[in-house]
Amino acid sequence: SSVLQRDLRIAQRGPSPQAPVARATAASAMAIDMAHTAYMLVCTALVQLMTPGLAFFYGGLVSDQSVLTMMMQSFVSMGVASIMWYLVVFSLCFGESWGFFGSPATFGALHNVFSSQELMKDGEAVVEGIPGLLFAAYQGMFAVITPALMTGCFADRFRFKPYLLFVA
Repeated sequence: SSVLQRDLRIAQRGPSPQAPVARATAASAMAIDMAHTAYMLVCTALVQLMTPGLAFFYGGLVSDQSVLTMMMQSFVSMGVASIMWYLVVFSLCFGESWGFFGSPATFGALHNVFSSQELMKDGEAVVEGIPGLLFAAYQGMFAVITPALMTGCFADRFRFKPYLLFVA
């Protein structure tokens, strides 16, 4: 009741002189910075190029009969990890907390992740200055290269189907 009376008194007085400044500060904090966005786009592309580079590197380290398998494992990890990242893993990493994991419902299938505004979680920007979709793509590139990096430790030891189950 006392809170309602206080809010009523504030509303009757009208807006404070600091209100336009507060709105301008909030608007500038929510703006997408083009320089940060361009930098993150370049970084995302460079990290994405690491997976094919790793495929060629591992292909050169194995015997001739295993080159195709090693390269296929790296490229398939790009597809499987990207699909999993899109569907649930991004939300498990950055969604509203369920203890250690995030809620799959928060950003599942990149729901509430936009290319024109920052990624918001609990009313605050996760990363300021870059679009939420770009942040998801950048983090997703690391999710893509992680299983490809692991292929080096079991080169010539895994068949393709068990590897596919391992990655998924």
